[in-house]
Amino acid sequence: QVHLEESGGALVQSGGSLRLSCFVSGVTSDDYAIGWFRQVPGKEREGISCTVRDGSTWYGHSFQGRFIVSRDNAKNTVNLQMENLKPEDAGVYYCGIPSVGASCNDIYYPKYKWWGKGTQVTVSS
Repeated sequence: QVHLEESGGALVQSGGSLRLSCFVSGVTSDDYAIGWFRQVPGKEREGISCTVRDGSTWYGHSFQGRFIVSRDNAKNTVNLQMENLKPEDAGVYYCGIPSVGASCNDIYYPKYKWWGKGTQVTVSS
């Protein structure tokens, strides 16, 4: 059974940095894409990034530059490094694996089948 677990969420000051991690278990190979999403109350999950097996990453338009993803297949982990955080970056951050056949060209949450429970990021001004 595929299981994802996010970690690293915290309270951070505006301008600070934070690294989130997503650990994946229950997969039989590393040939899967991993997406990061952010959700705030009252809004749907917003796609941050999608990373494939070789580490190639697609970023949502709003997240290019300050958000950087790295992938470690040996550890079944994908990290999201966030720099120069702003109060509007606050929310619950989720990682997910898309359904078979879904590509990283469209980072859209309905295309994702497996999800972690999320980790809370709070940014104080």
